[in-house]
Amino acid sequence: MSEALERAGLRVDPELGRFIEQDVLPGLEMTAPPFWAGLADILTRFTPENRELLAERDRIQGAVDAWHTERRGQKIVWPEYSEMLRRIGYLAPEPAQVRVGSMNVDDEVATMAGPQLVVPALNARFLLNAVNARWGSLYDALYGTDALPGKAKPGAYDAGRGAQVIARAKSFLDEAVPLASGRHADVTGWRVIDGALEPALKNSSAFVGYRGDPASPSALLFRHNGLGVEFAIDHGHPVGAGDPSGLADVVLESALTTIVDLEDSIAAVDGPDKAAAYANWLGVMRGDLVATFDKAGHVVTRTLEKDRAWLTPQGAPFEVSGRALLFVRNVGHLMTTPAVRLPDGSECPEGILDTVITSLIGLYDLRGISRFRNSRAGSIYIVKPKMHGPEEANFANRLFGAVEDMLNLKRHTLKLGLMDEERRTSANLAACISEVRDRLVFVNTGFLDRTGDEIHTSMEAGAMVRKTEMRTSQWIKAYEDRNVRIGLACGLSGKGQIGKGMWAAPDRMADMIDQKIGHPRAGASTAWVPSPTAATLHAMHYHMVDVFEVQSALAREAPPVLEQLLTIPLHHGANWSAEAIREELDNNAQGILGYVVRWVDQGIGCSKVPDIHDVGLMEDRATLRISSQHIANWLYHRICTEAEVDAALLRMAAKVDAQNAADPSYRPLLKDPRNNFAFMAARALVFEGRSQPNGYTEPLLHGFRAKAKLIVSG
Repeated sequence: MSEALERAGLRVDPELGRFIEQDVLPGLEMTAPPFWAGLADILTRFTPENRELLAERDRIQGAVDAWHTERRGQKIVWPEYSEMLRRIGYLAPEPAQVRVGSMNVDDEVATMAGPQLVVPALNARFLLNAVNARWGSLYDALYGTDALPGKAKPGAYDAGRGAQVIARAKSFLDEAVPLASGRHADVTGWRVIDGALEPALKNSSAFVGYRGDPASPSALLFRHNGLGVEFAIDHGHPVGAGDPSGLADVVLESALTTIVDLEDSIAAVDGPDKAAAYANWLGVMRGDLVATFDKAGHVVTRTLEKDRAWLTPQGAPFEVSGRALLFVRNVGHLMTTPAVRLPDGSECPEGILDTVITSLIGLYDLRGISRFRNSRAGSIYIVKPKMHGPEEANFANRLFGAVEDMLNLKRHTLKLGLMDEERRTSANLAACISEVRDRLVFVNTGFLDRTGDEIHTSMEAGAMVRKTEMRTSQWIKAYEDRNVRIGLACGLSGKGQIGKGMWAAPDRMADMIDQKIGHPRAGASTAWVPSPTAATLHAMHYHMVDVFEVQSALAREAPPVLEQLLTIPLHHGANWSAEAIREELDNNAQGILGYVVRWVDQGIGCSKVPDIHDVGLMEDRATLRISSQHIANWLYHRICTEAEVDAALLRMAAKVDAQNAADPSYRPLLKDPRNNFAFMAARALVFEGRSQPNGYTEPLLHGFRAKAKLIVSG
């Protein structure tokens, strides 16, 4: 290992240092000494407070634990419980009316509603796919998934499946861009005459652009509920040739925004890992990211999509973005990283480092020296996860301000997306929003992390219900409803996104279409999807539901009361059978092992992981947190024994080994489980789960991954 670089009293990993000094700073015409001095100053100012906030988490958790321990076996009475939470500082005073004041927010975030992707920053191919998912073929999405009954015959184009797809797509068009009379299935051709479309639309203003000859256009562009719908017209195309109007495809504006993730979906445990992740963020900010890979025996090179050129109905040229607008998700306040060490030799807070470097890289976009523009409004969008309460939100706000000063940016250039995924943030959401109100552009729920914190916070209160029951618990509905209604009450609509969580099953699109319409109906202006294809299918929901109309109605409703949110999901004397307990343990153990084997052994933080029923689910650390905390809770309250947990881990190790048998890089768990870092990590997550800070998985995972990397590197 190369010696660390000495920079402004800091010890910087050589790979990270070279990346900053050779790849980032020269293009910005910045020199290294002032940058490192600025970073050192921010670390000096904010690291002690970062540590104090983490100590405050521990103090509050200790007080909650003590209260439950003293009253073990007693019914929790709301007035007593809420009084305790206020007394210890868990519940902050409700602020007076809060109004979000964020300015210079792009339309994709403020005034448009549509799908959102989350993509691991370490995978350049996936990242490019996600950035380029702004526009997606509806025909392809319907043809190649289970969105429609049946499936295409293998081999060449299946005309029968194609007819099924076309019929469904045109039915959708009849709803999204209806004709003044008749149906899209009956259209025999299109013309643009004196700025008007023939055949005419029910809403003539929905027609916004065309390409080609106005008498026989090659493409048409429509807008409905703020989203683009493109007709690709090609009589020579295999599909278009069989269509009366020559319609070869329907292309939907799909992923309006994409979150480039440095947190839960990646495994970045050291300087080289962080440098690689930052390098991909640099690539999309400069617009020059390239991924080359083999696909079916052919070398494929992927780059960022260009903007899409159109003519207005009157013939004037204009462009629409060809790419999703990008956020970057930094890590939270908990973790430190050896990528940069402080003068005393300790690791620097990773979240502080992320804020400085991702903002620095964002200057390429702000200064217009990138190939493509990300934010046309002049903002850098940073998602901040896993904050606990308003004091931590205030810390993030001041940290962002200090970075703006360091980089000579106007105040509130750095926009903040607030993940509402910790119990103390949910309970104090308005107060948290108040602390970041002039840079807030996003509130989003995170069911899995939030459930993990629910379990950990109330570990001493008793045994929790099974995970399937957890999804229908009173607090869950209150949590989701409060997030939307408090966001609306604070004036977030028209200023930023109100989001909902991930659909985890990328191969179950029919179920997604059936269920995920609930998100826009609940007032969410965006929701997470697992793939570009899913983004295109989910985009249909935003044509079916006018989200801003829904938000206007919901804004008049009061949020659920705090008691509903803080009702602990205890089992209340359920007498589960041995079979039910085994089933729950197996489900949790399989989820833990299936994810951990890739994280620890291969450094893959997000991938399609088969569940216990062999259904592929897009998993990140949040799944791990809820599963490990759930077993830890049952162990602690003697619902199960250590021997039963170990037996479940071994049973599921065999299943996970079988599920990964075709992967040549896979290290079998059962070959030597007691010396297998992935298996050891899984056990530690369970048996040490109760003592982990807020039930987080990162400290243990990072430790085992670092050990695995050392062995690989020799």
